[in-house]
Amino acid sequence: MRDLLGQVLDLLPGEPVALARVVDRTGAGPRDTGAAMAITADGRVIGSLSGGCVESAVVTTAGQVLLDGHASTERFAAADEFTVGLPCGGEIEVFVERLDHSDLPLLRDLHTALTAHQPVAYATTLESTPDRKLLHPGRIEPWRNLDQDAAALLTAGHNGLIGAQDCTPAAATRPRTFVQVFRSPARMILAGANDYTRALAVAASQLGYHVTVVDARETFTTPARFPAADEVVVDWPHRYLTAEHQAGRIDARTVICVLTHDPKFDIPTLTTALNFPALAFLGALGSRRAHTDRTHRLHELGLPDTEISRIRSPLGLDLAARTPEETAISILAQILADRTGATAQPLTALDGPIHRRP
Repeated sequence: MRDLLGQVLDLLPGEPVALARVVDRTGAGPRDTGAAMAITADGRVIGSLSGGCVESAVVTTAGQVLLDGHASTERFAAADEFTVGLPCGGEIEVFVERLDHSDLPLLRDLHTALTAHQPVAYATTLESTPDRKLLHPGRIEPWRNLDQDAAALLTAGHNGLIGAQDCTPAAATRPRTFVQVFRSPARMILAGANDYTRALAVAASQLGYHVTVVDARETFTTPARFPAADEVVVDWPHRYLTAEHQAGRIDARTVICVLTHDPKFDIPTLTTALNFPALAFLGALGSRRAHTDRTHRLHELGLPDTEISRIRSPLGLDLAARTPEETAISILAQILADRTGATAQPLTALDGPIHRRP
């Protein structure tokens, strides 16, 4: 929903829009909950829900929702030759609702929070006439006996269904509700201004990272050289990391990759990063010989093997990558595998569901 919200806001002053979202998923599926698609009255489609498996059926439902204004819930299971469904064998529930100009204030508030990278939860009751609510950390107000459950999801940082899950009398006071949680994008800090950094910044930004490039060499460290980066900072990387940590802008989701190939940059940067209590990933580019030398220097500074082993180096998976673009894919594949606890093995060598929950 984050990706299409701006386009929806542009449309709503002039016409209503049907918003379809995946609110529940069981088993394998191409998209997670929160995946969204918007449909206009003349059939224009923005976004996707399943990579093409169920979109045509949802567009038909959206047309009816736009006509009568009543929201609709549909479930799509495994497809056969006679039905619309998911060839991957999973099951998803799709909620389709009508949005119009009266929803602009709430959606604009949501857009403002997302633009400012503020954590926020967008709750929608799955009723024929939905009720909607924004929840911000530290500012949770009573709302339909659902506010505490929604706040718990916001704190945990993931989407979920809350409220009555059946047709019991509790549904009147605690209706079944989808809570979509938005958090600021995870950070990726790239130390070193070179071609590998540029390629990695491009690929990482496509995965939703907030990318910072930092290097002390002013000549090489310019926004023009790194157009995909969100920030380009001229500073010694270790000094920049220290300041960011003290400001509370480095957390357990932060990725740091040292790409400088120079001990006078590498060692202070790695030493500083290893002092942080929590990081998602810490890697250093270089050959095995370079890493051996790096390890020796870190030992001389008193760092134990248990700490040095946190550094992923040589950086990347074994993909025979040579160009900066290939190397970026190799590095991001390793980061993704580390983040999810995946094996990084070929799917043909594994059993079980392809789309595993982290």
